[in-house]
Amino acid sequence: MKPSRFHLSLALIFAALVVIAWSVRNDQGETVLSVADLPDLPAGLAPPPMVDVTVPDSFSNAEAMGERAFNAYCAACHGTNAAGQDGMAPPLVHPIYRPGHHADEAFQIAVRNGVRAHHWRFGNMPPIEGLTRADVTTIIAYIRALQRANGID
Repeated sequence: MKPSRFHLSLALIFAALVVIAWSVRNDQGETVLSVADLPDLPAGLAPPPMVDVTVPDSFSNAEAMGERAFNAYCAACHGTNAAGQDGMAPPLVHPIYRPGHHADEAFQIAVRNGVRAHHWRFGNMPPIEGLTRADVTTIIAYIRALQRANGID
């Protein structure tokens, strides 16, 4: 097996174990797994980004706050700069997530309630614990800035 396929295989196994652990904990009525519970993958095992993302030269204050919150709560699955991670979670810098198709409230609902898989084959997204509506609003501002910088309006 090539080293790159080996690393991808390990990353996929790790992702499956995280999903199984979340399911078991959730079925037992215990606290839902939070992103903070996920261990960092070694750089060589992290799945590759799914899209190339152009990052704006600067962000507004709200967008910069959103970038920090995104990195803390979302990047473990959705990747650096919301570029997605093959086998983990989709890119949010993608025409599917443009404002005309996924309004800002869709992101709020996804974080609060989780999302049943419908556009991609990554499985369901669990609710994300520890984020307020205001936090998610800044994350949305960051994602929208990235989308605009990549021609997604």
